[in-house]
Amino acid sequence: MNHVREMLRTHPQRGSNEIEALASCIEASMDCAQTCTSCADACLGERDVSGLVRCIRLNLDCADICAANARVLTRRTEANLEIIRAQLEACAAACRVCGEECAKHGAHMEHCSVCAESCEACLRACEGALTALAA
Repeated sequence: MNHVREMLRTHPQRGSNEIEALASCIEASMDCAQTCTSCADACLGERDVSGLVRCIRLNLDCADICAANARVLTRRTEANLEIIRAQLEACAAACRVCGEECAKHGAHMEHCSVCAESCEACLRACEGALTALAA
């Protein structure tokens, strides 16, 4: 069971406009972190690992950035919007670059196709959170 929305809704320093966008972004970020970690591992299991070094690196970077994104967005007390926006922009950039790389391999590696989809979903969620915070 996921409690992200409930925690944001019950937090004493919640913002009413952005709860849904932040919850969606936190969930997408955690999903993308797991998916990218799993994709990196799957790439390591492929026969031509040397051709996947860039993909593996981007998977691992994206996983770390997405996990940090979820943690930063979860903390609401004394939130600094400048830092939150910078974090969301960094996460969106990591997801865009990683998703593009995985999409290149997606035709012959299904795990990369799944990862590209997860990156795209997280990118959209970050953009949605940025829009909600600007309102």
